[in-house]
Order: sequence, then C-alpha cells, then structure tokens
Amino acid sequence: MSDFNEMDQIAPNITDTKEETDRKCPQCDGTMNYDPDTGKTVCPYCGYEEEISQDEELPPSAEELDFFKAEQTGNCNWGAEKKTVICKNCSAETIYDALDVASECPYCGSNQVMEAQAKDTLAPNGVVPFQISSDVASANFKKWIGQKFFCPKLAKESARPDSFKGIYLPYWTFDAQTNTHYSASYGKDRRVKDREGNVKIETDWYRTKGTYSEFIDDQLVLASTRHDTSMLKGVEPFNTADNKTYKPEFVAGFLAERYSIGLKDGWELAKNAIHSRLSSAINKKIRHEKNADHVRNLRLSTSYTNITYKYLMLPIWISSFQYNGKVYQFMVNGQTGKVTGKTPISFWKVLFTILAVITVLLLIFGCAGLMETIQSIFG
Repeated sequence: MSDFNEMDQIAPNITDTKEETDRKCPQCDGTMNYDPDTGKTVCPYCGYEEEISQDEELPPSAEELDFFKAEQTGNCNWGAEKKTVICKNCSAETIYDALDVASECPYCGSNQVMEAQAKDTLAPNGVVPFQISSDVASANFKKWIGQKFFCPKLAKESARPDSFKGIYLPYWTFDAQTNTHYSASYGKDRRVKDREGNVKIETDWYRTKGTYSEFIDDQLVLASTRHDTSMLKGVEPFNTADNKTYKPEFVAGFLAERYSIGLKDGWELAKNAIHSRLSSAINKKIRHEKNADHVRNLRLSTSYTNITYKYLMLPIWISSFQYNGKVYQFMVNGQTGKVTGKTPISFWKVLFTILAVITVLLLIFGCAGLMETIQSIFG
C-alpha cells in the first residue's frame, strides 16, 4: 500500500485538452488553427474559416485586477515536473513540461490546449493575438539582416530562417499611481579664465528637493525564466492595450507557456523598472526647472497606490539560421513585426571601418592634430 502511494505522488499530473481547441474542419476534417492574417480559426488544408465568438458575459479585453486581492502571488518553480496530456481527438497520451499550456498532438496533429490555470496558479486574463504571420516574420528578418552593416555579405545572402516557432509568452503588466519625494544636487557650469588666459569650466553645486507624481500604465514584466531576457527586450514594445480576453482559440496551433515568475516577484521587478523611469523623469525635471547642466546624488522615496495587474500572453516568433557552422537565434514580435537577434560579424569590415575613420581624421586634422586629439581623449 505504501509503495502505491509513493508511486502515485511522483506520477505526472494528468490533464485533458480543451474540447474547443480540438475543433475539426467541417469540410475536410483538418485541424483548425488560429490565423494571424484573418484573426479567425482557419483550416490550413481547405481554407475554411470560422469567426472566434465573443462571450457576452466576458469583457472584450483583459480587465485590470486588484493586486492585493490576488489569491496566488508566488513563483512557480516547476523544476522537472511533468504532466500527461490526453488528447481529446485520438486519446493518445503525451508527457509535457508542466509549464506548457498549448502544443500539438504528435500522433494526430490536433491542437492541444490545456487548462490555463493549474493548481495554485493564476490563469491569464488576456492575450495579444498574433498579427504577423510566419511569412511576414521571415520577410522582416531578411530586411533586418540586410541592414546589418558588419554582417558578412555571404551571411546576408545565404541566411535562411529555420522553421518558425510561434509561442505565447507570459507577461505581467502593472498600473499604479506613484508619488515621489526626492532630493538631489544640481550643478551649473560657468567658464572662467586662469592667470595664463586659459578657459576652464567650473561647476557650482546647489541642493534641491521636491515631489513628483506620475501614473504608470502597463509596466511590462516578463514572467518566464526560460528565454533570453535581453533578446526579448529587443522586440519590445508591445501594444498591450490591444488585447483580447483570453480564449483558448487564440492559442490554437501555437505553443504557449504559463508563468514561472509569480505576481509578487513580478511586482518587485516592475518597481525596479519604475524606479529607473522615475529617476530619469525627475532628472529631466530638475535640469529644466533649474536650468542645470548636471544632476547628482538623486534620492527617491516613492509610494504606490491603486496597484492593478493583468496577466497577458504575448506573441513571439522564434527561429534561427546557420552560418559557418554556428547557430544564430533571432526573435520577431508577433504583433508588430519588430526583429531582434544576433548576427555574425565580419572582422575585415570592422578593420576596414576603423582604418577608414583614422584616414578621415588624418585628412581633417593632420597627424599633429590627431595626436593632440588622442592625447586629450586618453589624458
């Protein structure tokens, strides 16, 4: 009996796919997928289309939710946890990572969208649907890599993206009213002459303090630890206001991932980003009001009220290409088409550019002038 209980505890969770995403085409029995070009579910075999119905009981887009009323705020350390998914279409069982919300049955090809809310987790209340197809993403990639000056010409001509993977990633957005008390020193430059007649810049420093208020709207926080954060930053921004209330039809045919960074830690990350944003705004405020040239020792004390959040699924195309035996990954924003990623660098292009810059400086300043410029730069 004890052996049975032990095995039961380590067995994968079992879940069914949602019936509405196993929708079969009434004309040819193909699996219906969400189509970014039409905003409908479409059969990729015969082209049959269906509108995604709007539930009259639900709002058309995600509502702001009270941060302090959220029932589950912790991180989800899924680790090696797995779950067994039973396909509604063919009854096949497939084991997935517990983070997966949507995938495809490897046996019959039908869409597998699991329950968005697992035990002790929040469910997404909004989704920004794909608006850029994989063909457009590929065209945007070719244009993007063509503009990379230091990328080898051969790489630009031969780069062919591997098959695109469309994935919905989990994000938190936060709204809050901020009220900040600040103190700082600001400096004003003045030109003075020494006894030898040389002009120098001296700075007079003054103290200041004040208050600053700003409403923060949709501060974005990635709720996943699986992906390259810096690369994902490169495809921002998203128009998060253009979202739909979450329905599984929107993720049909795509991968989807549930959050691993919980609401509480997401808010801490949001506050760090908001602090940087407020620091920049207050710095500009002081410079403008005091006609200052410098600001230093800026200290902030910020209070937050009316904190709300949304849990959104945002669309990303992920792909890669190979050059000289090395794989270079890139991403395309599934809403705007913005591309970011890494490309190979031509050593010779970099070298020739440096030599060209030095040649131009020599022609403009002459050797003596160039030496004086280099000395002034490096002290």
